Amino acid sequence: MSFTGKYELQSQENFEPFMKALGLPDDQIQKGKDIKSTTEIVQDGKKFKVTVTTGSRVLKNEFTIGEECEIEMLTGEKAKAIVQMEGNNKLIANVKGLKSVTELSGDTITHTMMMGDLTCKRISKRV
Repeated sequence: MSFTGKYELQSQENFEPFMKALGLPDDQIQKGKDIKSTTEIVQDGKKFKVTVTTGSRVLKNEFTIGEECEIEMLTGEKAKAIVQMEGNNKLIANVKGLKSVTELSGDTITHTMMMGDLTCKRISKRV
């Protein structure tokens, strides 16, 4: 199963409290919650390029499964991480106390971020 494709955000749960806990400023959170972000994923074997566009903000990350890489977080901070693949449809990364699970099911990607007892879930559909 290939993750390659362009996905548009359909719904999100717990976005505001989660982003606040990450330390994003309120004005950024307000802007971000109303914009339908798009995620473009290019998968070439174990190599991934992920581009998330939210309004004028573009976040790009490249990684290879099982190898240490530098991930740019939502706050703009960069951190080292290793992305693992579970089965052929789930990407898991732990970055600075944040656990990120991205699961592909048909044309739907569910991105779940967990930090402490806070969970944010974002669901995007292939466009």
